Amino acid sequence: MLGAIIGDIVGSRFEFDRGNKSKIFKLFTNDCYFTDDTVMTVAVAEALLDAGRDADEKTIKENLIKSMKKWGQKYPDAGYGTKFRHWVLADDPEPYGSFGNGSGMRVSPAGWLYDSIERTREVARWTSEVTHNHPEGVKGAESTAAAIFLARKKAPKEEIKKYIVDEFGYDLSRTLDVIRPDYHHVEDCMHTMPEAFECFLEAKSYEDCLRNVMYIGGDADTLCAIAGAIAEAYWGIPERIIDKGYEYISEDVAAVVARFNKAV
Repeated sequence: MLGAIIGDIVGSRFEFDRGNKSKIFKLFTNDCYFTDDTVMTVAVAEALLDAGRDADEKTIKENLIKSMKKWGQKYPDAGYGTKFRHWVLADDPEPYGSFGNGSGMRVSPAGWLYDSIERTREVARWTSEVTHNHPEGVKGAESTAAAIFLARKKAPKEEIKKYIVDEFGYDLSRTLDVIRPDYHHVEDCMHTMPEAFECFLEAKSYEDCLRNVMYIGGDADTLCAIAGAIAEAYWGIPERIIDKGYEYISEDVAAVVARFNKAV
């Protein structure tokens, strides 16, 4: 989960096509900050921990709604979409058919907590369905969590790629060099997930994965959160990057990260 949070921070200053599509840049500057990607990742982590590993769908979804509303209201200016902002403030929020990439950027805790890929995908689906219940939104969450599960189980990249293509039907045939010229900021799963997976697949390390995101541009903080979460599971994160990343997160966020790390 820390891989998603640090990815969000690194990508934050390049969101909305503010980068120059280069792998050469400083990972951290004074312009970096955590966004809704971090806030909702923490909310999901807290909800799943509070529910327990064996909780049923009803319990997990109730915890998710409670936690996401709590954290969303605590950080109201983190950069949410309009529909999600209304959902956070609603007395009895209902899913609203979204296929936005928010389902993939917040799901990383589900990739770490469970012992089978079937359970991982089931819980990932529930984390999406409380808001992003469109099939493409659900697919974004399930595929991200599945890739994290396989990466932490030391599956080779080709096995991860094959699973994602076979199970979810994403086109992973395009290289970053092919994607880069016309790619731009977009917030749906259909034009985020394949690109995020390719940033991971062509990377040589966690840091290189984040630099691949800036190379193609797009919704940089969310792409970094998704690809970075998978890269963390595959390579881990260098201590120097972890130490620097902690300088940008608040004490309450750090406390949930610490609790989550103890649980996994």
